[in-house]
Amino acid sequence: MTDDGTGGRVEGDLPVESAADAAARIESGAVLGISGFGSVGYPKLVPEAIAARSDAAALDLTVISGGSVGPEVDEALVESGAMARRYPFIGHEALREASNDGGVAFHDRHVAGVADEVRFGGLPSPDWAVVEAVAVGEDWFVPSPSVGSTPALVHAADRVIVEVNAAQPRDLEGLHDLLVRTAPPEREPLALDAVDARIGSPRVEFESEKLAAVVRTDRADTTYTFREPTAADRALADEFAGFLDAELDRNPAFDATLNLQFGVGSVGNAVVSALDAVDLGDRDVAYFGEVVQDAVLDALDDGTLAAASATSLALSSEGQDRLFANLGRYAEQVVLRPVDVSNDAGLIDSFGVIAVNGAVEVDLTGQVNSTHIGTDVVGGVGGSGDFFRAALLSVVALPSTAAGGDVSRIVPRVAHVDHTEHDVDVVVTDQGVADLRGLSPRERMRAVVAVAHPDFRDALAAYRDRALERGGHTPGGFDLAADWPPDAAE
Repeated sequence: MTDDGTGGRVEGDLPVESAADAAARIESGAVLGISGFGSVGYPKLVPEAIAARSDAAALDLTVISGGSVGPEVDEALVESGAMARRYPFIGHEALREASNDGGVAFHDRHVAGVADEVRFGGLPSPDWAVVEAVAVGEDWFVPSPSVGSTPALVHAADRVIVEVNAAQPRDLEGLHDLLVRTAPPEREPLALDAVDARIGSPRVEFESEKLAAVVRTDRADTTYTFREPTAADRALADEFAGFLDAELDRNPAFDATLNLQFGVGSVGNAVVSALDAVDLGDRDVAYFGEVVQDAVLDALDDGTLAAASATSLALSSEGQDRLFANLGRYAEQVVLRPVDVSNDAGLIDSFGVIAVNGAVEVDLTGQVNSTHIGTDVVGGVGGSGDFFRAALLSVVALPSTAAGGDVSRIVPRVAHVDHTEHDVDVVVTDQGVADLRGLSPRERMRAVVAVAHPDFRDALAAYRDRALERGGHTPGGFDLAADWPPDAAE
């Protein structure tokens, strides 16, 4: 194949074989390190071939990735019975159901820590790294549209299988800034002094003897489908824009630069789009986060953002086509890094990031549930905790209701605590902004009630009043919240 900018390039005399032959190498009880993040950049043919093995149900595999991957992994391996244990994220219904009924042992993790955990014994060390690339040589490969924990997984793995994908452009190499960090205690701070600076290599490098197989593929990633913003999404985005406008006016930390992070999804897209309504002045504005989604491309195109740093390209079909058609231009503004760099607490702190992430629900004291409905897990904590804890300003943004307005997302007590009240500064809903900075628990309860939907506000205020009568520094209790939700919204 000529080097014409297309992907799928194999350089050298490498062990090219079929997906079935590569899958046959995987032994029972193996730990697989899988590339991918944001449901892109993951291997497709080899996981499917593993699931198709006649002995799949007896394989008892542990699967570790940087973040969410596609159905070829988290549906096919689950439904075949091959997957026994999964780290660190849930993105598909089959894995969600298996995690809730005990069929798969799922362990949720803050994604920034996965790289170190696989290297230093906190998680199982991979026997195999199975990764997707746009080009491969005897001791290197160029990842496709995401990085995640791939460099560390390859570094820790005994053997490597590379799926080289002709459906992804080779010029993705221009976006990557890759490294495996030195081990503690010799680890030094990351020397990034700008969001678009580069300190690594465009390739993942490994010992040549690790390469077991190269598998050719031309299967594209499944792109995101973002729903149209609802009236509540637009109202929430407007509330955030008003808050940000005031914060920029009062907070000297943002006088010259503004670095932002937004969670992935339709709400995140709506909030990024609302930057048009903010007086940004002559500040240098950049995105330092986890995923680049369509609204980030829009903001780069219209000049709102000067640069974007992330670990994954979580784009719609239109957004991916736009990026692939203009990779040379976007490579000057967009950088893809390992997730332990994109989500590094030291960088988030030094860049003074304003982090905006969604949630399932928030309670009156400011605690956040990002992962559960009742006792059932519906996702993973992902990188939200990495940013909530380290950001200069941490914002949780969520519509005030769910299920067509029948369920309040502001509750007396969250069903599951992913982020404590100590890590959350501001709550934004379509009903307003609750700035919790400097407030006591009693004051937080009053502020959060005010941003609940009016249909539930009286019931929440009644709980708050009962809690205040009981007293204590953090009033309330599970017994007082036992009659929530009310029989009907009032």
